[in-house]
Formats: sequence, structure tokens, C-alpha cells
Amino acid sequence: MGLQAMLQKVVRSGDLTLKLPGGRELRLGDGTGPALVARITSASWAARIAAKPGLGVGEAYMDGGLVLEQGEIGDFIDLVGANARNQRKKRRGRLALWLRERRREANARSAARKNVAHHYDLSDELYRRFLDADMQYSCAYFARPDMTLEEAQLAKKRHIAAKLAIAPGMKVLDIGCGWGGMAMTLAEETGAEVDGVTLSVEQLAVAKARAEARGLAGRARFSLTDYRDVADTYDRIVSVGMFEHVGRPNYQAYFDGVARLLKDDGVALIHAIGRPEVGVTNSWIAKYIFPGGYSPALSEVLPAIERAGLIVTDVEILRLHYAETLKHWRARFAAHRAEIAGLYDERFCRMFEFYLGIAEQSFRARRQFVWQIQLAKDVDVLPITRDYIAEGERGLGDRRERVA
Repeated sequence: MGLQAMLQKVVRSGDLTLKLPGGRELRLGDGTGPALVARITSASWAARIAAKPGLGVGEAYMDGGLVLEQGEIGDFIDLVGANARNQRKKRRGRLALWLRERRREANARSAARKNVAHHYDLSDELYRRFLDADMQYSCAYFARPDMTLEEAQLAKKRHIAAKLAIAPGMKVLDIGCGWGGMAMTLAEETGAEVDGVTLSVEQLAVAKARAEARGLAGRARFSLTDYRDVADTYDRIVSVGMFEHVGRPNYQAYFDGVARLLKDDGVALIHAIGRPEVGVTNSWIAKYIFPGGYSPALSEVLPAIERAGLIVTDVEILRLHYAETLKHWRARFAAHRAEIAGLYDERFCRMFEFYLGIAEQSFRARRQFVWQIQLAKDVDVLPITRDYIAEGERGLGDRRERVA
């Protein structure tokens, strides 16, 4: 199918005028929403977009092959997302999907470090420009729709802490600790002793410095360690936004590792992006943003959990919380765009704003979500109703206010 025919079939809503090489113009959509005018700068770019739209549109925008002459890139991405459901999906069997992605997601130790560095070893000054003050680079929890980003990220940490039912003095492992915010919050608000592990050199340096500055270096400790090399056992394990980088060939090893590291009366909480069915990672995201990454369907995760001998004690699906989180990040990135261009360059800014935009739309229009799975070895280790979670969240908030 040619580019013109494909676009006319897919873009049914919105208001887009697309200028093609040679002077032709396409009017696409039903005329609703912001009026957008975009131009494809050459026949070669038009061919690349038509051949592989999942890769070609993002590359064209990054490299000047797709120029927005009227309107904002955010509105263009929103239009693309709103029409995603009209694109015909290729039906692939599970075996074909597995074979296609296995090499990409292998994530052997050397590849895992390289893949993490690709995204997370960017300057922390970039992330400070659009994240909350605690530098939480994962889905926030909007307990109220009017929450600020800072409030929602604190609510996320407390929601997880309450699910884990942490008591003072417990040993906690944070797998993929990022810049240390979760570990430090757990240490401060629950009295736990937390070990955070990461594969990012940049994140490790920031986490250690932050813990030292807050007087927490003795209770929130960080190291450059692969989770497969951790030797101790823990009362609680938490992992937020890391499982997407494990790779399907390693799911069994991951949950076997969680089982090995968890005490017999321990509890683990894994928080990750999921999808409603087995699929593939967007080719542009895999190439430019998260090499080796994959967001799994629950049907791909649960068998490995069962084989590891772990009990699923709670599952929660957060549907639009990440879309709202990304909405905040996009606004903050736009507000600091000139500063970020100074840190990197214009091409980097176009790449990153395209990434944030399509990420938000994946949760609004492509049915992605975040799942939190609570795991244990003992079926009786936690209360048998979920009331304790809300009570725990309130208790953490009350304790912080008393300390303040």
C-alpha cells in the first residue's frame, strides 16, 4: 500500500494537511481538533515512512524529513495516537513473536549494562528538567486528579510501601533503584534498611550523593550490582520500572532470583509496564530509546512466577496513571526545552519529545498499562483483605507530618 492510500485509510479523525514531495497535498481526518500542516521533505523520506511507519515517522521528525509547518508536535503525536486503532494489525503467532524478539531482548550481562547506559547514563541534568524533585522516572499514582506531579510520585511510593507492609528494621532490596528516591523514602518513612542496586553509573553517583546529603547513607545503601549477583536475603523486595529491561528470555531467571533473595516470610512487589496481549516493541523505541526493552503481557509473566514457586498475593492494574504522568513530563520538557537543547542539541530534543509523546499515547490509545504484582512464599504472610494498604498509606502520611 502506498503512503497516500495508507494515510487516507488510517487517519480518520483530526485535521492534518500533509504536503508531499512534488507539490501534492493530502487533507486527512474529519476536520476536528487543532489544524496541523506537515511536510515530507523528499521522496526518499516518503518511501521510508511508507515502508516502515513505526520507525520512519520518528526518524523523519528527528532528522528533518518530516517538518511541522503549523501546529505543535504534541498535537501531531496526539493525532497519530488517536488514529492508531485504525491501523491494521499484523497477526503473528506466539512462536513468531518470540523468535523475532529473542535476540533483541537477550540482555546478557554485558548487553544489559550497555542497554542501561544508553538511556539512564544521560546527564542527570536532563532528567532534573522534567522529572519531579525526587527524580522518580516511573509511573506516578494519581489518587486525586488534581495532584501535582510531586504529590502523585510520593503517593506512588507510599502505595508501594503500604503494600509491602514494611516494619522498622526490615531489610529491603530495591532492584533497579534509579536515583535512589524509592530507597530513601522507604528508609525515612518505614525505618527499613535498604540496599539499592543499579547498572547505571550516573544514577549510582547521584543516589549515593543524595543519601549522604540527607543523612541516610547508613540506611539507604547503593551499589553498581547486577540483581543476579546479589547474595543476601531480604524481608522485602521492591522493583519499580526495571522489569521492562529484563527481556523475555530472562523472565525465569529473574523470578528464580526473586525467590532466592526473598526470606520465607518475605514479600516482593514488582511494578512494570504491561500490554493487553503478546506483542513487539515499537521499532523506533527499541532503536533509539530502550534497546533490549519489552513490556510484557501478564500471560508471559505469570508462568515464570509459578515455576519459581512464588505465590501471587495481589495484582493491581494502573490504567491511565502513566498517561497522566507523561502529560506532566511533556509539559515540563517543553518548558525547559531551550535548556535541554543547550545540554544536547536540537535533534536530541526532537527525539526525546517524540518519545514522551508516543509513550503517553501508548497508554491513552494503545491500551498499555502498569501492573503491580505482589509476591510471597507464605500464603498467610499478609492480611487477607486489602484494607491494610489504605491504612498503611494514611499511616505513612501521618508519620511524615508528625516528623515535619
